[in-house]
Amino acid sequence: MPLQGEYGPSTSAWARAQAEAYEASGGRDAATLRDTGLPVIVLTTLGAKSGLLRKTALMRVEHDGRYAVVASRGGAPEHPQWYWNLLAHPHVELQDGEARHDYVARELSGAEREEWWARAVAAYPPYADYQERTSRVIPVFVLEPAPAEG
Repeated sequence: MPLQGEYGPSTSAWARAQAEAYEASGGRDAATLRDTGLPVIVLTTLGAKSGLLRKTALMRVEHDGRYAVVASRGGAPEHPQWYWNLLAHPHVELQDGEARHDYVARELSGAEREEWWARAVAAYPPYADYQERTSRVIPVFVLEPAPAEG
């Protein structure tokens, strides 16, 4: 079931503009990360504290109908805000091009995290540099299709 509620735009102007352009165009516009040409998806979460809908463009890391989202924050010492949203509310929406579906997020560890981390670095090599910049282990979540309601 799609997430519902009031939209809380990002305080980052470029992030807000990218997510909104991507959604408004059905994934045709703003579909790559800035000047890289690498594809992005838009993740919609429910704010852990605010309860508002939050939209974030993230790198597209897909395998067999499941997606990884990487809480890198460019190698900053703190997790991005959306990390806390996923922990509090693991039901999310993901838009990949025109397709928009419900998923359930699960933080990975051990061998499963390493497998998805390798996929993420293959999709977006700077993730490896981000890990070198920070002492925290960058969290990786897998998004699996939400069970059908009914």
